[in-house]
Amino acid sequence: AIGPWSFCSAAEAPLAIRPDRVDAVVKAGAGFLVRAQLPDGMIQEQDKRENHGVAMTALALMGLASVGHQPADKTTEGEAMRKAVAFLLRTDVTPANGYYGQRDGSRMYGHGIVTLALTELLGMGADKAQDGFLRERAQRGVNLILAAQRVKKHDPRFIGGWRYAPDAGDADLSVTVWQLLALRSAKNAGLVVPKEAIDAAVGYLRRSYRSPRDAQGRIRDPKSAFGYVPGQPPAYAMAAAGLLAMQVCGLHDAPEVLGATDWLRAAPPVWETSWFFYGTYYYAQGMGKRGGDAAREARERVEGLLLANQRPDGSWEGADGSEGGQGRVYCTALALLSLSVRHHYLPIYQD
Repeated sequence: AIGPWSFCSAAEAPLAIRPDRVDAVVKAGAGFLVRAQLPDGMIQEQDKRENHGVAMTALALMGLASVGHQPADKTTEGEAMRKAVAFLLRTDVTPANGYYGQRDGSRMYGHGIVTLALTELLGMGADKAQDGFLRERAQRGVNLILAAQRVKKHDPRFIGGWRYAPDAGDADLSVTVWQLLALRSAKNAGLVVPKEAIDAAVGYLRRSYRSPRDAQGRIRDPKSAFGYVPGQPPAYAMAAAGLLAMQVCGLHDAPEVLGATDWLRAAPPVWETSWFFYGTYYYAQGMGKRGGDAAREARERVEGLLLANQRPDGSWEGADGSEGGQGRVYCTALALLSLSVRHHYLPIYQD
């Protein structure tokens, strides 16, 4: 469906969009997330509350925070965030075993999202007591991520990465990037994260980059990108995820970053791209960090596509089979995160 701000075809991106148009779209998207909140504080459509509702609540919180809302705000959005944070801090939602993807079936994928949200919200709690609970739950989530990384892997290529279960012996880039973002955010917030855990995860990222290497380990393909698992060819969402993750780890000018940037500039997203919202969150933030023409091109494309395809109620919905069943909270939260690049409100994107 095409929203009321439509002014280009679904596959096109305009050359420039006035900031007030983007602000109007962001406000409408935030409004949808607030209206989607359920009485217990979960942010998820009622008919999908059993579909990864904990992870979706965390994702919605990050989406709202990324465009400037905080739980302490005396606003409708602030009140919704306070209720959502209180939901996440319930002992049956974030249990003592520290596995936050267990209750809603989102597994390690959701665990990484929830842990990242908890670490990003540190200092934004409604009061000191809530901030204390956020810090304790965040460290608990980090500890499980670290334990899962240390599980013996079936293949040395998977060392440093994560998969869907805490005891998995393999890894993929999609699950790994959420855990790595959570670790980096936690380390920035002063939580206990060993440097070797970050280094091992970066090693997995490098092995996921599709290129032959010389005897010194240097990549030979100057324009390639990251695949879902080591050895697989690059695809949009994974190329963008690897690009952002490397930069969040401080490797802004690594050969893999330069190569993935060139690869994405040559194959930018269109509305029908597989895993459009998931990939575009990483694409917008990752290309934004590159700066210059790469950042400008990405921002124009992302804003054009999202403004052209917002629904009248302020939400977004997946256009292809990969995201068609994920729900509007998932798509809307990722859309807000994609449109928030210019603000840098979330701590993890500020360095």
